[in-house]
Amino acid sequence: MNVVEAQRSERTAELFATITALVPELAEEAANYDQTAHFPFASVARLRDAGLLMAPVPVEFGGFGLHGMGDPASLFQLLHLFGYVDLSLGRIFEAHVNALELIRQYGTPRQMEAAALAAQAGDLFALWVTDPAKHGVCLSRDFTLTGEKWFCSAAGAAKQALITVQTEAGSQMVLIPITPRILVTDRGVKLTGMRAAATGSVDLTGVVVDEEALIGEPGDYLREPLFSTGAWRSSAVALGGLAALIDTAKNDLCARGRADNPFQRMRFGQSVIAHETGRLWMLEAVKRVDAATGAGGEAVAYVNLARTAVETACLDAMRHIQRSLGLSAFMQGSRAERIARDLATYLRQPAPDEALVEAAGYFIHHGVRNP
Repeated sequence: MNVVEAQRSERTAELFATITALVPELAEEAANYDQTAHFPFASVARLRDAGLLMAPVPVEFGGFGLHGMGDPASLFQLLHLFGYVDLSLGRIFEAHVNALELIRQYGTPRQMEAAALAAQAGDLFALWVTDPAKHGVCLSRDFTLTGEKWFCSAAGAAKQALITVQTEAGSQMVLIPITPRILVTDRGVKLTGMRAAATGSVDLTGVVVDEEALIGEPGDYLREPLFSTGAWRSSAVALGGLAALIDTAKNDLCARGRADNPFQRMRFGQSVIAHETGRLWMLEAVKRVDAATGAGGEAVAYVNLARTAVETACLDAMRHIQRSLGLSAFMQGSRAERIARDLATYLRQPAPDEALVEAAGYFIHHGVRNP
């Protein structure tokens, strides 16, 4: 390890020490934000003050370099930790990471520098790409936006949003600053879980952008392999939520004197197996994404399988834990109920069946690689 790598490793270790120290406070705040369905402003402020918003920014732009081509293994650990603390906070942070990664991959150095400076100043980035069935966001020739985005996490809280818009040339990414005049509503969106993620609809009609706000070329957002392989980050957050649910079940069973019951231990063991299965899938997915070249067909297929594996692991473990805890797992306000509700919502990622079918097709034609 050279001097630069050693310094980077030391900075990363300090970053993890900082976020680990914040875990008790952040976890305690999570219940309050869920109950009131309010965005976790104080929690995000803690992350900002600790420098966490700079975690995915490349080292050459003053960040910690925890991005797709920097230190993805450490990024996995960080996202898992965020999911463990609070799935809503994990969703917010993962979108911040995703937006900056897309700017890094497809933006110009000047655009990346501007984004890095904004993150350093405390700007939280959002990623809004879902259009309603009608009135999706379009960009006119005079750079004026019309239309809405749905399922916008951190709506009303993020300072910058990377969005997709329709142009004459196709789908285009645009980075826009969020101003008070941009209207946030709950039209079409009212989720039972992930309440603190402040997911809403955003009406961007009348917003004017300049040409420098365009990130990449038309079609870049859906370009492979980055589009599909980036899904591992959401799975990492979900897996962290599962770890929190398992620990919550353990504490409840011990407190109620039921931890030595053989059937409880059997269900608990199955839950631990589920988490470890998902964790191993994720670690291998990160390796394959990091080593992918060209179109990255194998990496895309493997991440799609990993998505399914993590979803299955989480659903299986939730079933075991809810059976173990009984009705207490469904009591409003309990930690187990909140985490399970958030996790069930978070797992509803887009096109799961399509992802599995396409992944299976790849391995049918190419076979399974030997270790």
